Amino acid sequence: MQRAAALVRRGCGPRTPGSWGRNQSSAAAEASAVLKVRPERSRRERILTPESMNPQVKAVEYAVRGPIVLKAGEIELELQRVSAPACALFPQVMALCTYPNLLDSPSFPEDAKKRARRILQACGGNSLGSYSASQGVNCIREDVAAYITRRDGGVPADPDNIYLTTGASDGISTILKILVSGGGKSRTGVMIPIPQYPLYSAVISELDAIQVNYYLDEENCWALNVNELRRAVQEAKDHCDPKVLCIINPGNPTGQVQSRKCIEDVIHFAWEEKLFLLADEVYQDNVYSPDCRFHSFKKVLYEMGPEYSSNVELASFHSTSKGYMGECGYRGGYMEVINLHPEIKGQLVKLLSVRLCPPVSGQAAMDIVVNPPVPGEESFEQFSREKESVLGNLAKKAKLTEDLFNQVPGIHCNPLQGAMYAFPRIFLPAKAVEAAQAHQMAPDMFYCMKLLEETGICVVPGSGFGQREGTHHFRMTILPPVEKLKTVLQKVKDFHINFLDKYA
Repeated sequence: MQRAAALVRRGCGPRTPGSWGRNQSSAAAEASAVLKVRPERSRRERILTPESMNPQVKAVEYAVRGPIVLKAGEIELELQRVSAPACALFPQVMALCTYPNLLDSPSFPEDAKKRARRILQACGGNSLGSYSASQGVNCIREDVAAYITRRDGGVPADPDNIYLTTGASDGISTILKILVSGGGKSRTGVMIPIPQYPLYSAVISELDAIQVNYYLDEENCWALNVNELRRAVQEAKDHCDPKVLCIINPGNPTGQVQSRKCIEDVIHFAWEEKLFLLADEVYQDNVYSPDCRFHSFKKVLYEMGPEYSSNVELASFHSTSKGYMGECGYRGGYMEVINLHPEIKGQLVKLLSVRLCPPVSGQAAMDIVVNPPVPGEESFEQFSREKESVLGNLAKKAKLTEDLFNQVPGIHCNPLQGAMYAFPRIFLPAKAVEAAQAHQMAPDMFYCMKLLEETGICVVPGSGFGQREGTHHFRMTILPPVEKLKTVLQKVKDFHINFLDKYA
């Protein structure tokens, strides 16, 4: 009854003939009167503000999606991003997995159908739309282990040590979460190469760990020098606990490929200093120099004997995003972790379980990378031609870029032994440095912003990757087709010469 009376008072109760208009009018008048007399409420203070937010998130910087790229979007002058042309097998298998009715279509090769059926049969409900185990689909982890064994000339890999991830980045950040601990001088120090891929500094900032820089030797084609590692670790021990050593091979943004001897030296150093090794090997297919060859840390570690292979803790990473595939949108990847403490394995699976599972479509894409066609299969010849074409063109463009940059006064570019980028050094006049300071920019940021505004070419300043004090660089992809790349390089040359004249 009280509820009904309240409804009647608000003009919402049972209506009698002729009462509708009166009730509506009185309700409207009452509401109007309330609005007139009710004081306007002041907006309460927000809970989340720049002052109250997590300071570790604020400290995160990620140059490859930073101000230059944002500016490029704003003025819409950037060159279209060009990804490596995909091998036909990737869209074929992904289409079959996504829409299984196509398995009856004669338009698809039988070995693509075979792969798709195997993947789907291992998925819950025979669908990519189902969750998988947190560690990843079992048969795909088995395929990853088989791939590693083939790649490493028979060195065994255990599927139980394989963790499928949302790109390599997810694996790197996950393992670092487990590794970082302590406070004050016992806070975990993470050794990273300079120049580095900004994911590392971003995750270190997010986790409030201590970044320990070691510098690659630009004068020696960005080589890794163990004496530099020793310097870095000794200096770091004064203010943190160096516990992790990150290696990027082939290098990003620097493009160097480490020799076997260098890898042996690094592994010995990690064993000696009791460091957990992280080997970022996502560019393992991208080796262009005829004098270089990719050696996995896992293989070299195993071949150094049981003193090392049974004791050095190693996590290595691969991805669908690079190589000859370029399938970065699927966010497929894996990490292999060896010599992990049994209890830590459980903790790692628990941490991975929080995000349920990596995208199952990305896991399927990773399976295509590690389970390519073999001789005798229908897709083998086309797949081999496409793969060789992509990698061969990248090798030509790597050499072209190096040669053309080195013809420009005030630019020096080391050989692009691998990966997908040039990282040339630019020699800037003092007046340009002063102009950058007046705009409160790093000198190479100023240079790259001017390059973008005047030519529409979007490159990333070296300051976003780290560099020795007083040096300046930028990173540029070599992915565009050859003729477009020649045009880009010529525009950079013309811009650079004009820039030097302007600020001479």
